[in-house]
Amino acid sequence: MRVGFLNINWADILDVFLVSILLYQVYTLVRGSIASRVFLGYLFVYVFYLVVKGLGLGLLTAILQYFMGVGAVALIVIFQQEIRRFLLIIGKSTIYTNNGLLKKIIGNSMRDFKVKNLKEVIDASKTIAANFTGALIVLNKRDDLGKYVETGEMLDARVSKPLLVSLFNQYSELHDGAVIIVDGVLKAARCVLPVADGVDVPSSLGFRHRAAMGMSEATDAIVIVISEQTGKISLAVEGELHGNIPYNELESRIEEYLASDVQRMPR
Repeated sequence: MRVGFLNINWADILDVFLVSILLYQVYTLVRGSIASRVFLGYLFVYVFYLVVKGLGLGLLTAILQYFMGVGAVALIVIFQQEIRRFLLIIGKSTIYTNNGLLKKIIGNSMRDFKVKNLKEVIDASKTIAANFTGALIVLNKRDDLGKYVETGEMLDARVSKPLLVSLFNQYSELHDGAVIIVDGVLKAARCVLPVADGVDVPSSLGFRHRAAMGMSEATDAIVIVISEQTGKISLAVEGELHGNIPYNELESRIEEYLASDVQRMPR
């Protein structure tokens, strides 16, 4: 097909369509942050470079080409958090998570086991919040949390309210760090979690909340974080922090997320 002086075939249309989807996904990741302005600025310069190259302006093309090469390296540094998040999203789209038969055979029984132990976690969270001792509790969904479990003290214990409350007691040697619960089993305490440090993370957040956001960004786990200062309970999912969750909604929100096929927490 010929449009003006351009010869366009189906491959060109597919190419433009796929690039448009890619640019939209990248913009969705950086939208609302300072990085979005950098992305739009770089995109404008690139379009200008293509126009100049098409017009045959050799000197300006050479200058912009050098700038584009250096700029590509700079973008990797500037967008390291967004690139990491993008790759994590791709990595989570596995055959297992998209295979309905496997999820039906294997996933449902495991979810039921997790939900069965959830009441103990919720009751413990309420007590910890009332005592203003602070806590960080990680509940897995599908991702393997083995490397984070290894950073703490192995317990392999049954989940119970008294155990969780005692672990986060201020006089306990295991109260620092996070407790990780995998498939309904309390695997380890005093675990070290990745800390969110992006430009879109509010500076007012403390270490616990940053660690909760970092863990939920790196994995599909849901993280319960209890403030030591205010006693308020928050949930971190997919790198987002949902603050001040009411007691009567806490269990239903976690249960719905763990049982859902989507990764975003229902609002």
